[in-house]
Amino acid sequence: MLSRIAVRSAVRAPGAAMTPVAARFYADNAFNKKEKAHEDQYARQHEKEQIEKLRKQIAEKQAELEKLQKEHDELHGGEKKQ
Repeated sequence: MLSRIAVRSAVRAPGAAMTPVAARFYADNAFNKKEKAHEDQYARQHEKEQIEKLRKQIAEKQAELEKLQKEHDELHGGEKKQ
C-alpha cells in the first residue's frame, strides 16, 4: 500500500510542479521582453541625442576653424609658404 502511494505521488508531483513554473516562466519572459524593448528604445533615443549633440559641436568647431583660417590668411596673405 505504501508503495502505491509513493508511486502515485511521484507521478503527480512532477506534473503539478511543472505547470505553475511553466506559466510563471512565460509571464516573466513576456515581462522581460517588454522591459528589454523599453530599455533598448531608451538607449537608442539617448544615443540619437548624443550624436546630434556631437554633430552640433563639430559644426561649431568647423565654423570656428574656418574663421581662424580666414584670419590667418588675411594676416599672412602676402607671405609664401615653403
